[in-house]
Amino acid sequence: MRASRAMALVRVAIGIMFLFFAEYKLASPEFAHNGYAKYVGDYVATSAASFYKPFLRLTLQHAVLSGYAVAVTELAIGLALVFGYQVRIFSVVGALFMLNLLLCTWNAPGPGAYWRYLGNEIDNLAMFFLFVLFFVHRAGEVWGFDGRRTGRGPAPKRA
Repeated sequence: MRASRAMALVRVAIGIMFLFFAEYKLASPEFAHNGYAKYVGDYVATSAASFYKPFLRLTLQHAVLSGYAVAVTELAIGLALVFGYQVRIFSVVGALFMLNLLLCTWNAPGPGAYWRYLGNEIDNLAMFFLFVLFFVHRAGEVWGFDGRRTGRGPAPKRA
């Protein structure tokens, strides 16, 4: 499938959002040194899926490293999406990133009907599916370096 200009525009917009997320985390050591442990500790205590809690506890043993890893991952996703470079690879990374957030907040609504869990995760699910679309439609090939690399980009203009 071939990406459209609209897909490229959405790809770049999502990439810019991820750059803002990364900037907030990298510009100040506050997130890595305190924020990550606070957020993940809250997830473990209240909302994470039960089978996912051991993994989250493991990351808390190395909270500063994990905090910087999250920030660098967001930066890499953002750069890849904005420049349209290796978008398929970073779409998989982005989808896994969103799946991680989904598992961290799965039980946030508390006990109740199954639809409440899906409703609570609508933002994470929407982003997850955007990454799936970026992957399937080869979103980096329009207005991105992936199109030049694969030869599928715009044809060069002749003088």
